[in-house]
Amino acid sequence: MCKVFSNSTRLEILNLLRDKEMSVTRLIKKAGLSQANISQHLSIMKSKGIVESNREGKNVYYRIANRKICKAFDIIRDVLAERLKR
Repeated sequence: MCKVFSNSTRLEILNLLRDKEMSVTRLIKKAGLSQANISQHLSIMKSKGIVESNREGKNVYYRIANRKICKAFDIIRDVLAERLKR
C-alpha cells in the first residue's frame, strides 16, 4: 500500500477521487494522462484495495474503497511538506 503513496500519478488520482466517484474518461481528462497510463495505475490501486470500481454500460467508475485512505494520504502529504520545509 505504501508504494501507492510513493507515486505522484497515483496520488493525483486519489486526490481526484477524494470527494466523488469518477469514470475513467473523466479521470483521463482531469489528469491529462493517457488511457493506458490511468488504467495501469487504477489496476494497481484496485489490486491493493485502495479503489473500487463498478461498470455502467461502457463506462467504468472508480471510487476510494475506504475513507480512511484519505486520512492516510493527508498525513503522508503533511509529513512530506514538513520535510521539504527543512
